[in-house]
Amino acid sequence: MIDEVVGFSLPLLRRFRGTEVREGVLLRVGELWGEWAPFPEYDDVVAARWLRGALEAARGDWPRPVRDSVEVNAIVPALDPRTVTELVLDAVTVDGCTVVKVKVAEPGQGFDDDVARVAAVRAALDDAGAAAGRIRIDVNGAWTVEQAAERIDVLTDIADGLDYAEQPCATLDECAEVRVRLPHVRVAVDEGARLAARLDDALVTAIRAAADVVVLKAIPLGGVRPAVDLAARLGLPVTVSGSLDSTVGLSAALALAGALPDEPLASGLGTGRLLAADTTSETALPRDGRLSVVRHEPNPAALAAALLEDGRLRWWHERLQRCLDIVERTAT
Repeated sequence: MIDEVVGFSLPLLRRFRGTEVREGVLLRVGELWGEWAPFPEYDDVVAARWLRGALEAARGDWPRPVRDSVEVNAIVPALDPRTVTELVLDAVTVDGCTVVKVKVAEPGQGFDDDVARVAAVRAALDDAGAAAGRIRIDVNGAWTVEQAAERIDVLTDIADGLDYAEQPCATLDECAEVRVRLPHVRVAVDEGARLAARLDDALVTAIRAAADVVVLKAIPLGGVRPAVDLAARLGLPVTVSGSLDSTVGLSAALALAGALPDEPLASGLGTGRLLAADTTSETALPRDGRLSVVRHEPNPAALAAALLEDGRLRWWHERLQRCLDIVERTAT
């Protein structure tokens, strides 16, 4: 089934999602590679869905793209206003991005930090000549309904209008309530889709009630084809996002963004700016606010420099075997 497994460890330039080093494995089937890097806290059932997506990539089983590039949003981690200003100015002037996703509700921080961060993004966009630039916030399900209703309103004013608020609460029912209470702000669902036990009709109905936009991640949803199918069943505007991937792994998200029949919203594929090292010779970075829809293959020298140490590699091999067993048992 798998011809080669290579573990990697990539340091990040800045702490993101509580992570300072991104670990995972590359899987080779024949001449192609897929990336399997479910976060360590995910259980084997969730990680097995990621594995299906990685195997789809390694087998080259992607639909044909209908576009050759996609718009990309910049990403702003939960950092101080001065650093945020520098990141946004670079995003606009170097990468050409004018849509910015801002992480809020970081553990250990307060809402005042979120206010200052969003204000810094708005000011930096204006100063960079991108007054029409749009701001998204990503809450990662951290707020209650009451907190979300109050805080999103505040941040909407500061941002001069939010493009959307992503996963404001943990559950789809809570997101649906926020959507009713804030009809002037779009609600996007991420974790509500990718962490669901089943991508069935009940989930589709629940997401439609909870979301104006759905965020789809190819590998976590089991692959490009399942994600394209889910998008068709939902009939909602789509933002394609990565999963803090290496550039090899980002290829699956690019394939999804390129294959959707309707042009996706600005995609969350600018996370290459967070990597201090990569599995490829060049990290995929936006140009003129866009990324090309291409498959990226690992570079032997880069991969050799990023190899996991033996203890961590054993942990990943053991996890991989457990998840392969799940994939084989549930194959149809």
